[in-house]
Amino acid sequence: MNSIISVKDMCLWYGDHQALKNLNVEIPEKSITALIGPSGCGKSTFLKTLNRMNDLIPGVRITGDIRYKGADIFDKEVDVSNLRKEIGMVFQNPNPFPMSIYNNVAYGPRTHGITNKVQLDEIVERALRDAAIWDEVKDRLKKNALGISGGQQQRLCIARALAVQPTVLLMDEPTSALDPISTSRIEELILELKEKYTIVIVTHNMQQAVRVSDYTAFFLLGELVEFGRTEDIFSQPMDKRTEDYITGRFG
Repeated sequence: MNSIISVKDMCLWYGDHQALKNLNVEIPEKSITALIGPSGCGKSTFLKTLNRMNDLIPGVRITGDIRYKGADIFDKEVDVSNLRKEIGMVFQNPNPFPMSIYNNVAYGPRTHGITNKVQLDEIVERALRDAAIWDEVKDRLKKNALGISGGQQQRLCIARALAVQPTVLLMDEPTSALDPISTSRIEELILELKEKYTIVIVTHNMQQAVRVSDYTAFFLLGELVEFGRTEDIFSQPMDKRTEDYITGRFG
């Protein structure tokens, strides 16, 4: 198993409150890892640490070691905007920018210095195709992105993340605000994207974890209780707390 992100003895505090405790996990490349556990157990906090989104929160302190492709992500030499280009993020609620569909997708590449129209056209089309929304929006690229449905907006946000050609895609409950049909479209898309990307997804929906992920990490009260292949975690968990959670005894 080739791991692309390696976490050792990681702890995180918000002020005096310790939110994550001694996490150790290897995230395998070109696979889908689901983070499950009750609300407030540290899944999203952990996810946002992987591309240093927590840097934006005052009073956060992180110890331990997080490496992406072998390099320490907290090294002083690391360019954070470049790290976030490599490790993209899709949030719980679709959050397209209030501009055209085209400009939403072109925004990242432009920020990174691409201005050639032919090149931008190619990037926009490729990202929208990869996010399985090109056919639905190709005739409306100049229209405001806020005018499309919630499920389409979320796929547009995935296209926006893909436009800068990341290696890893972090998804924080990407379907929790969507209806069942849009949810299944996004799940199909996630499975297709695994060919090219490493995906880490936070989900409250255990059936979703079973449907889409190769590996599952179970968090409880800021600890990583268990990590392994999804089929093993759900069929023969090693830890009683994992078993109690996935069989619905708490959570």
